[in-house]
Amino acid sequence: VQLVESGGGLVQAGGSLRLSCAVSGRTFSINAMGWYRQAPGKQRELVAGISSSGSIDYADSVKGRFTISRDNGKNMLYLQMNSLKPEDTAVYYCNAARGRYPGNDYWGKGTLVTVSS
Repeated sequence: VQLVESGGGLVQAGGSLRLSCAVSGRTFSINAMGWYRQAPGKQRELVAGISSSGSIDYADSVKGRFTISRDNGKNMLYLQMNSLKPEDTAVYYCNAARGRYPGNDYWGKGTLVTVSS
């Protein structure tokens, strides 16, 4: 399974970006997917995830601002990010997992999001 993220860039605080993750390969093996991020000097953290049952979970810091969605027909995962804040600056990674929840198995190389104040 290969994951390729796109859509990152530089945006002013209050702006919006939409991240995309293209999935290829043995896509039938994927059950859960998610977006993670890693800021400089910090650990990688879950931003938003979709479980195998379709339930969605968000980090408290992004609730009400970010929306995750999955298009199985197109093998795509998206993250719509609104009202961006400087603390959202990080490298954002797409994850695809064979288990019930995201966090294991397959990772993209990441896309950088920089939010200026």
